[in-house]
Amino acid sequence: MFDFYSLYSHEFVRVACCVPRTRVADAAYNLAETLKLAAQGDKTRAAVMVFPELGLSSYAIEDLLLQDALLDEVERSIAKVVEASRKLFPVLIVGAPLRVSGRLYNTAIVVHRGKVLGVVPKTYLPNYREFYEKRHFISGANTITREVELLGETVPFGTDLLFKAAGIDLTFHVEICEDVWVAIPPSSHAALAGAELLVNLSASNITIGKAEARRLLCGSQSMRAVAAYAYSAAGPGESTTDLAWDGHAAIYELGDPLIESSRFEKDSTMIQADIDVGRIRQERLRYNGFADCALQEKERVERFRTLPFAFDPPADSVALDRAIERFPYVPSDPAKLRDNCYEAYNIQVQGLAQRLQSNRTENAVIGVSGGLDSTHALIVACRAMDRLGLSRKNVFAYTMPGFGTSDQTYRNAWRLMKALGVTAAEIDIKPAATQMLADIGHPFGKGEKVYDITFENVQAGLRTDYLFRLANQQRGMVVGTGDLSELGLGWCTYGVGDHMSHYNPNGSVSKTLIQHLIRFVAASGDVSRETADILHDILNTEISPELIPAGEKGVVQATESFVGPYALQDFNLFYLTRLGYRPSKIAFMAWNAWHDIEKGAWPANLPEGTRRAYTLEEIRKWLALFLRRFFTNQFKRSAVPNGPKISSGGSLSPRGDWRAPSDGSPDIWLEEMKAIPEAKGESKATRKPKTRSK
Repeated sequence: MFDFYSLYSHEFVRVACCVPRTRVADAAYNLAETLKLAAQGDKTRAAVMVFPELGLSSYAIEDLLLQDALLDEVERSIAKVVEASRKLFPVLIVGAPLRVSGRLYNTAIVVHRGKVLGVVPKTYLPNYREFYEKRHFISGANTITREVELLGETVPFGTDLLFKAAGIDLTFHVEICEDVWVAIPPSSHAALAGAELLVNLSASNITIGKAEARRLLCGSQSMRAVAAYAYSAAGPGESTTDLAWDGHAAIYELGDPLIESSRFEKDSTMIQADIDVGRIRQERLRYNGFADCALQEKERVERFRTLPFAFDPPADSVALDRAIERFPYVPSDPAKLRDNCYEAYNIQVQGLAQRLQSNRTENAVIGVSGGLDSTHALIVACRAMDRLGLSRKNVFAYTMPGFGTSDQTYRNAWRLMKALGVTAAEIDIKPAATQMLADIGHPFGKGEKVYDITFENVQAGLRTDYLFRLANQQRGMVVGTGDLSELGLGWCTYGVGDHMSHYNPNGSVSKTLIQHLIRFVAASGDVSRETADILHDILNTEISPELIPAGEKGVVQATESFVGPYALQDFNLFYLTRLGYRPSKIAFMAWNAWHDIEKGAWPANLPEGTRRAYTLEEIRKWLALFLRRFFTNQFKRSAVPNGPKISSGGSLSPRGDWRAPSDGSPDIWLEEMKAIPEAKGESKATRKPKTRSK
């Protein structure tokens, strides 16, 4: 049954990494701590729980590993884990030494609902420095059987096992500690064979700097393998005869750290994260190199055995416990945001500078409205001239007031042009617009106050006409100003300034990011204090096309009242084009990110107007509008000018990230939206997440 409010309905899977406190060679104590954590994971509805290497026996027990009494007790412990699992929701993956065909293996036992699904032996046994595993164990690469008798049952045994859950819909693979430290980890081939979650049971003693090495290994493996990686290492209670243990656990997804344990805890600990399996699948669809590797490694990949098992989602609704970036084009981490702004700004400047050189022109022509987009494009143009060693007077900037131009934007346009030292001029388009409207028989040309789409586009078209002819006159090129959000929504008049130019440095910059880029420039020290003040005035101006005269009490056209909040529409744009998510999943994520916003922590420099919550009803409304506009305006994106790709969030260039037919229909996407509840309010089954996005 589809439950919109449950994470398991949207290709999310909860994974837990456990670090139980142990006692050296005390299998009964270790079992009790393991089961305590298993019960905790059951309450939180974790689907997969990972425990440390040799966790039931303890890892650092040397030759005690060869004692029958201990090995017998460990097998009894395994039986008790299996029995306890009958009433538990999660898959439990525990570490234990196991005798198989007269050999001793370091193994992971995979247990679910009273059954051992399979046993995975460790492949690479470290035998250097402090490690001496070959004294006790046999490598999983040297197995002589594909099955093992365990607890009276015949179960699959080997390093070639993939566990495929039906219901939860997840495929995972298990490896042990050293396996991820080698040049080609077993999980690499497992991922190529279809594993989406890679699990590592580790012991891994701690030395200075080793924790960072683990982060690099696990993070990079999740990125290379296009997968999630869950890692759990031994912690308190292990023998400290010669070693120490920090209890390091972490979960990564496509290189991104989702969660990490606090280390050196004295008691048992558990961390959990909701991995986005849908994201992993989408990345694999797009990444040709992943499929090519599978073909190159075909022989190894085909050796894997897939073990299907029934795993129905929980009956109760499980709320998402994952930080969702409210602004996917704008990271919430201040340091990362600064780095992104630095790179984006310099990509734009470099792109425009190169195009000026390639076109063998030293002049740029740009229209300046006093709004966000043209402001940033003007800054980029000035900086490009600086980089080329040319005068900023080579930037010919024109403000072209029309019928809806406000005093504030007009004043800011002039202030900015003067402060930046460009060649500034003004062309009043109202007389020409009036004449054109009269020529085509429009009522406004006869003195009537008719403010329709024709009235608006006559102004927009005239501005573009002037700019291109001015470019001819100045032997320069027109610099575009329209941004990614406007292209996504089709909020740009075909063939005019926000759509057409000789080169557009803003073309793959979202509206939400442009605001931060302007702040970045204002705070960079590259502009005067006066210029910075002007930039902040522009940032505080309501977004408007200013094509219709202000109404009563000076109320201007508000763009977001027509196309929706850019905060939500940029969210929709990112997840539709970058990751191909179905509308119901986009709405689910948006609801988790935005519905309890008053509880969230906000960056200090975020505009007050965007600090608000959105109900599911609002999210649904604006998503439907976005889908209609996005599909019906593809013809505009099929004819956009050149401009550099800025972020991994993608661009909408028909020559780059987004190639689509201009006559595509949104009907399938709108139909899928029926999975989003229409009722107002929250589901009574919904629980608020423990962690929130920033």
